[in-house]
Amino acid sequence: MSLWDLISWAILLILGLFLVSFLLYSTYLHYIHLKYDHIPGPPRDSFLLGHAPSLMRAMKADSLLHELILQWSQLYGPVVRVYAFHRVMILVNSADAVKEILLSPTFTKDSVYKNAFHLFGVRFLGNGLVTDRDHEHWHKQRRMMDPAFSRTYLMGLMGTFNEKAEDLMEQLAEKADGKAEFSMHEMMSKVTLDVIAKVAFGMELNSLRDDQTPFPRAISMVMRGVSETRNPLIKFNPGKRGFIRAVQESVRLLRQTGKECIEKRQKAIEDGEEIPTDILSQILKGASLEKTCDMEILLDNFITFFIAGQETTANQLSFAVMELARNPEILERVQAEVDEVIGSKRDIEFEDLSKLSYLSQVLKETLRLYPSAPGTSRSLEKEMVIEGIPVPANACLVFNFYAYGRTEQFFNDPLKFDPERFGPDSKRPHFTYLPFSLGPRSCIGQVFSQMEAKVVMSKLLQRFEFELVERQSFDIVDNATLRPKDGVICRLRPRGHK
Repeated sequence: MSLWDLISWAILLILGLFLVSFLLYSTYLHYIHLKYDHIPGPPRDSFLLGHAPSLMRAMKADSLLHELILQWSQLYGPVVRVYAFHRVMILVNSADAVKEILLSPTFTKDSVYKNAFHLFGVRFLGNGLVTDRDHEHWHKQRRMMDPAFSRTYLMGLMGTFNEKAEDLMEQLAEKADGKAEFSMHEMMSKVTLDVIAKVAFGMELNSLRDDQTPFPRAISMVMRGVSETRNPLIKFNPGKRGFIRAVQESVRLLRQTGKECIEKRQKAIEDGEEIPTDILSQILKGASLEKTCDMEILLDNFITFFIAGQETTANQLSFAVMELARNPEILERVQAEVDEVIGSKRDIEFEDLSKLSYLSQVLKETLRLYPSAPGTSRSLEKEMVIEGIPVPANACLVFNFYAYGRTEQFFNDPLKFDPERFGPDSKRPHFTYLPFSLGPRSCIGQVFSQMEAKVVMSKLLQRFEFELVERQSFDIVDNATLRPKDGVICRLRPRGHK
């Protein structure tokens, strides 16, 4: 047999294998469609790709995937099926289903969370508190972290909250001439980074005063990387190689910083020094109780808290500034409350926070329209009926908090920024306002986050008047968390009586 005959047979064999694989895959897709096509949903873009083209278009920089999910929920009802190749996602827009599923520990996080274990081949969140899908193992981690978020410990953080917020006010005062234009999101990102580094890990990053510190850029790159990985083809795009390398370097920087921080604390413990009851101490305590000092697992939780504690609060604060500047009557009212409760004093006390009720409403309304973490998902292991529709097993249940906050049947005139929705006499549906998720896997740091947000916003409202620079958009960009696309560009000037 000649060489050409061998090549011809090899080509035929490859083509035959491809044809068989294609037929098997097509048969499997047909089977999947038969199982789930009774559920309402948009027409597929194609038999093979499902809705993947629509999803990919919605994930472009000038669009927002969550708007597409909102549109589909409005068009097709509380249970919507979506195909991405062979994968089936069920969009759940039902308060009853939220209550039943998210409050139950029997519904594990969907396998999509495994995607955050690595980021472009570099270990990222691993098996930290957010990504751990094993309920028993997660529960051990959560229980060990609880003391770092107790009321007693959080009350002790007021000094640091005040200190770092004052650093921010000093930086803003230098810009508050009524002419300088700057990104409020950038400033909020720096102050929240300084806060989480200090109170969680005993680190003084001083990013507000040090423009050369690499951490703000590293976190921004990492979050962009997480967002970009939703496109499975990105790693094959030659034009993205530089970006991928930058993301990999950013992850390595954060994990190396965590390693140095952990080793320093471990030495302090060995030397018998007094250590704080912070998140880092709880991470190490948990490792000690489980008799494991696997550095990679320790770093998983370091990265989880370092990023989550910075990114989400910065986004909320930025969106709050944006909405207050667009709603002067609301701004006037919340400033009046701050004047009454805080007056001209420099340090805000823990007891003051509960008196800032209207500011709480403003912050809650901000999270309704702009939830920093826009959703979660659960794995459906057994068939169940949702809103009268049988949903077969093995689907991914998607709960989109962004869509809930903008759904008419949950919130009247949902696009209007109205803090009165959260007033003491307001009535609203349960299980549809979920900025920190719900149930056992809800955010452990939500009280911490809102305390910090209140301190920073109180001082900002106490000291400054602010206005938005013209010609900027109020669009939202999804970098794994929702942030203002143009950064909330502002001008500031001091308040006359302060």
